[in-house]
Amino acid sequence: MQQLICLQTKHQYDDEDDMTDRNFGPQGWTPARLGSLAGKTYLITGANSGAGFEAARALLNKDAEVVMLNRSVEKSQAAITKLKKEFGNKTEVSFIRMDLASLASVREAADEVMKTVPRIDALICNAAIAQVPKQRLTVDGFESMLGTNHYGHFLLSGLLFERIEKSKGRIVVVASLGYKMGLKTIQFDDMNWDNNYHQNSTYSQSKLAQMMFAYELQDKLAAAGKIDVKVYVCHPGSSATSLITTSGNLISRILFRLMVMTPLVQSAEKGSWPEVMCATEKGLEQRALYGPTGRLEVVGPVDKGTLHPHAYDKPVMERLWDVSEKATGFQWNI
Repeated sequence: MQQLICLQTKHQYDDEDDMTDRNFGPQGWTPARLGSLAGKTYLITGANSGAGFEAARALLNKDAEVVMLNRSVEKSQAAITKLKKEFGNKTEVSFIRMDLASLASVREAADEVMKTVPRIDALICNAAIAQVPKQRLTVDGFESMLGTNHYGHFLLSGLLFERIEKSKGRIVVVASLGYKMGLKTIQFDDMNWDNNYHQNSTYSQSKLAQMMFAYELQDKLAAAGKIDVKVYVCHPGSSATSLITTSGNLISRILFRLMVMTPLVQSAEKGSWPEVMCATEKGLEQRALYGPTGRLEVVGPVDKGTLHPHAYDKPVMERLWDVSEKATGFQWNI
């Protein structure tokens, strides 16, 4: 559940294929809108369980090719076995090992993708860790949630950008309503939260950073006239996935189990719909946040939700971009 703590502006970043302000009606977007995806290839981080797995299912069901980028070999092999049992042995689903918490691992995985995956119609940045009880650092010395959720995806997206651009593809950042919680800016003077670490506030910071990366990338692409690549931000709402049970503390896990029994938590399958929509649907605004639009915007029909301005505070986005390039040792060529 990417959103245990998570209880519109009109901009110029519209898809040129359809300049309408898309609204999907009272039922919202559902996979029933998907046509054939034969010949298209989608990369999904964290796709062996939860919303990432369900996104893979939805795409494979329409004959797409899916490449999973996951940390666990065993869980990935089990997921592939399950998917091939459902869709047939000829189903085009594969796995490349990648640990987002290690920049070296991200570089190795990206190198393998560039060698073996000739097109990328969408990179779905789905993987995340959340509510880590005590401060932990990645092997590169970053606070674990910022390092995994933001820096890992920042580097991966940059390393694969050439292939995405050549494919006229998309980058989909799976964020969280947690970006509204805690600090509503980036704590640049203490990025590792050495002095005020808190499992919720620090998680929120990592998701805000992901969103700012996406919105700043939109600006950079627009300024460079690179209109063929689209960047979208979404969130799964409050979904019954393994995210909290994987990294949260005992209290968080107990609260999650209690919440699952309420109407404020939906299935992982429904939680995957926003990212599938952003990876496939035409006519979406880029400067937007897509997800459930029902109660508290944590459940309900999928459409464009509320986006608060602090998520695209320009000076903060620009500074975060510079900090992220230095942290990852990667300079984007846009």
